[in-house]
Amino acid sequence: MNIPEAARPLLEMKPKYTFFVGIDSDGCAFDTMEIKHKECFCPNIINHWDLQGVSKYAREAAEFTNLYSAWRGVNRWPALIKVFDLLCERPEVIKRNVAIPEALCIRAFIADDAYPKSNDGLAAYREAHPDPELEKALTWSLSVNATIADMVHGIPPFPYVRDSLAFLFDKADMIVVSQTPDEALYREWTEHGIDQYVRIIAGQEKGKKSQHIEWAAGGKYRTDHMLMIGDAPGDMRAARDNDALFFPVNPGHEEESWQRFYEEAVGKFLALEYAGDYEAGLIAEFEKFMPEIPPWQR
Repeated sequence: MNIPEAARPLLEMKPKYTFFVGIDSDGCAFDTMEIKHKECFCPNIINHWDLQGVSKYAREAAEFTNLYSAWRGVNRWPALIKVFDLLCERPEVIKRNVAIPEALCIRAFIADDAYPKSNDGLAAYREAHPDPELEKALTWSLSVNATIADMVHGIPPFPYVRDSLAFLFDKADMIVVSQTPDEALYREWTEHGIDQYVRIIAGQEKGKKSQHIEWAAGGKYRTDHMLMIGDAPGDMRAARDNDALFFPVNPGHEEESWQRFYEEAVGKFLALEYAGDYEAGLIAEFEKFMPEIPPWQR
């Protein structure tokens, strides 16, 4: 497997403590998912992919995919394809005769494991497989990042996030595990002074979430000493791929989730009482927030 050069700090990280904690950022540590997707991703999807004629349905598809479904938190490229696929299937869209991109080149890029699913990865893939669609895709993605940089600021971490990080600071090695670009992560975590608690900030340039955990923690910690905190099914899959435990931050109930973590769950984790029925109960509650069927198909 090709390991991005940017991921080397993960491989080289040596344990200071016997516990490891990975933390997602958007929608988990910060209440940034809604503003990023509704105000930054959606308008750029509609504008760059010529979906003005079905803008209402494009917005519904994008918000369902990225915020209110089992695809929440997925990398932007598979998420974009899911939006296109939902639109292609919707009768109201078909009746309007608006061309929905097939995105064959983007699908090929997603399927090629030799390239990280980042802007740099797409740019490298485009060099090897030049096509106007990939130019358009990169322009769209850079425009999303520019909109986020312009609009998303001044959003503090959820209550109890800082308390939890400070409590764990001298008990666990913590890293950020995210598919957000590194630049945005560094900006958000340093803006609020919580970067001091984590050893590495890992975004999409450093690989997939499961790889972040594997490279930083695999073989370095006992699996019952490893925990991933996240708000999306992809976070749970990243944990399970590495036999790590998972603490869910429930969408729409983030403050209550972090309070539960700080006052109850972190103690169980450190006491090795987390695995089993306790974790299973949290996950069963979490999965109720993640439907696979959009509301217009129910």
